[in-house]
Amino acid sequence: MTGRRARRPRAPAWTATLTWKAAVFIAVMCCALAALLGTLVHVSVTEQTERDAREKALARLVDVTRLYEAGEPLPPFAGLDPDGLPEPLRRLTTRGERGTMVADHEGRPTMWAAGPADGHALAVRVDHSLGAGTLDALDRSIVGSSVLAIAATLAVGVAAVTRVTRRLHATAQVARRITAGDLDARVDDPRTKDPRRPQDEVATVSGALDTMASSLQRKLQSEQRFTADVAHELRTPLTGLSAAAELLPEGRPAELVRDRVRAMRGLTEDLLEISRLDARTETVDLAVHDLGPLVERVVRASGTDTEVRIVRDAEVETDRRRLERVLGNLVANAHRHGRPPVVVTVDGPAVAVRDHGPGYPEYLLASGPQRFRTESGAKGHGLGLTIAVGQAAVIGAELAFVNAPEGGAEARIRLPEYVRLRDDATEG
Repeated sequence: MTGRRARRPRAPAWTATLTWKAAVFIAVMCCALAALLGTLVHVSVTEQTERDAREKALARLVDVTRLYEAGEPLPPFAGLDPDGLPEPLRRLTTRGERGTMVADHEGRPTMWAAGPADGHALAVRVDHSLGAGTLDALDRSIVGSSVLAIAATLAVGVAAVTRVTRRLHATAQVARRITAGDLDARVDDPRTKDPRRPQDEVATVSGALDTMASSLQRKLQSEQRFTADVAHELRTPLTGLSAAAELLPEGRPAELVRDRVRAMRGLTEDLLEISRLDARTETVDLAVHDLGPLVERVVRASGTDTEVRIVRDAEVETDRRRLERVLGNLVANAHRHGRPPVVVTVDGPAVAVRDHGPGYPEYLLASGPQRFRTESGAKGHGLGLTIAVGQAAVIGAELAFVNAPEGGAEARIRLPEYVRLRDDATEG
């Protein structure tokens, strides 16, 4: 029997943020520094306090020794082999040596000093409560001040890091906007505009992103203008060429010429449409339409053998002309690059165009259709699906390309559904 390895719980997403990591680092470093400084201060003050108490106890021992040798009575804080004398200190006197030691006596910290006297231990004691209390108060002060210092440092550090991370988030948001197609997006960090102000790393990244976006925008706009200019310039000679082709005598050569002229005119119109979509100057004419009948009209107009299945009809608010363009391109692409049967299914505000061919290529599934690229043996220049994606975006529809599990390619478009508000209340 094999056991399943238990999954380790994943840490919350916020623990991966720079603010959290900086806060933990600052807190750990502050704690380490506070512990080090507190230990040094505690050891230094402890040694000084015990040194003073030891000197005082030894001074008393010298005075008591004189009294003992003179045969005079000993003070209350001194005696021979007194009770409570620490055993290590007693053993030390048996070897003829003097020493001091801190120990509790009757529940109070006491500094003992003892020396040999006629085979006995002559000892004095000094109350060490004041020194011990001073050390306790010092430890409490060190802990309290360390907590306040750590809290203040952590607050200031997190505030400083948050300012940096906020700028980084703003830069990342602009980068995402540029990725989505908003080439006018800029970070506009004020540090990059004034050369007299020192620039940090975030400002450097922001300036580099703005420069890259501006360069990319200029190149794309130049390509868009070139595409539009070429398409416009081709229109006039193609119109004349089309008129001249109609004057040719009937025959196979004339049919070939007319066919190529029609293909070139179609390509030119597609390029013009793409240039308008790239310029984002298109406006929509929204209206409410029944989706099922609209799809049926598009299929009939295509002149193809396409089956229409209406699972559930719906009303959608869209631009009819642009939606017809999208559906027409999807149906034409299914017949051109797929295999029959081609089925168009309407299920509420969603439409699926399915063929039973080899399916979409991997590059298309990964990054969408690309202009002038097709991996099918059929004719095509790869602009049909590109136009469908652009027009779908204009009307606010979601267009996705998938390969069906049973085989074949399937394009799914979901439109904004129009919901009518019905007043069921009856007048009384």
